[in-house]
Amino acid sequence: MNEGKVRISSGCAIAGIIDRKREMFSGTDIIESIAVMHERSNGLGGGFAAYGIYPGYEDCYALHIFFDDKGARQKTEDFLNCNLKVGMTEAMPLRKVKTVKKPPQIWRYFVRAKEQKLMEAGMSEDEFMVQAVMKINKTIKGAYVFSSGKNMGVFKAVAYPEDAGEFYRLDEYKGYLWTAHGRFPTNTPGWWGGAHPFNLLDWSVVHNGEISSYDANRRFIEMYEYECTLQTDTEVITYIFDFLIRKNNLSIEKAAAVVAPPLWEQIAEKDQKNREKLRRLRGTYGSLLLNGPFSIILSASNGMMALNDRIKLRSLVAAEEGSRLYVASEEAAIRRVAREKLERIWAPRGGEPVIALLEGADDIFLKQDEAN
Repeated sequence: MNEGKVRISSGCAIAGIIDRKREMFSGTDIIESIAVMHERSNGLGGGFAAYGIYPGYEDCYALHIFFDDKGARQKTEDFLNCNLKVGMTEAMPLRKVKTVKKPPQIWRYFVRAKEQKLMEAGMSEDEFMVQAVMKINKTIKGAYVFSSGKNMGVFKAVAYPEDAGEFYRLDEYKGYLWTAHGRFPTNTPGWWGGAHPFNLLDWSVVHNGEISSYDANRRFIEMYEYECTLQTDTEVITYIFDFLIRKNNLSIEKAAAVVAPPLWEQIAEKDQKNREKLRRLRGTYGSLLLNGPFSIILSASNGMMALNDRIKLRSLVAAEEGSRLYVASEEAAIRRVAREKLERIWAPRGGEPVIALLEGADDIFLKQDEAN
């Protein structure tokens, strides 16, 4: 199929499930949820993000890496051993699936930064890891770090999502937060690195839509040492949230108001405090507004946010059931995996973030509100 000649205006599927009480559940539910929306993708990309899956390695960054060949793996491992303390290393456990063809070599490494390297660099360990990931992806041909968080992992492939889930044996993992994506690419090729989710540190993003502001967003974010090596809008969305929340200490609500702000006439109707706050955000981060139709799910180690573009040009449904929050492109994907009767189901308004945080978690999303 020549995917460049095919356009489905509402193509791609996204889904997410979080248990606020950290009840662990296998990848089976999220696989079944995304499989309901099979027709929204075309086999050129499917993937998952899972949180809480690496007990015993919670303090390590889990690097999942694609390699084209042994040479790329050797160069990458030389770089890792020079800069990081490398713990457990192994080829990713996989299952043969007929529809998943010509996979790259896929390895995972559990690492920490070397103290001496951190002192020399004069930066936090998170920032050091960001720079290491950017270095590998930009300079080592045939190597691509596609997951770099703690106690979480991204698993993606050129395949339908349900086949990618079987390929990575996700039924054998247990986590408290899962997201999924089924891809129907329109502007970029279907290849392993281009599948969703996109990840940096604990952040992961799945996305349905098309960001026409990509060039403006990319130029702004690259001024702050992010390397957009994949030429895709979802990659830059991931870096935008890292920049706004981790680097600039914005709350998740303020970050949402940057990427999907109210219209100017809506801002004018707010009370004075909120009106001035929104104007400052637009003035400071105007180049990070995401223009175009989208629905996204942003996940981190302690929570999940779903968000539409401000005029809701992509579908998004949310539901609650006990300690669980579900979000998906279609209601059927939620009802397929709901354990009991849903207590609430709704379609969020454009630009209205749906946020679910773990009970008792250190609130990296919201703790900055008073300071900002």
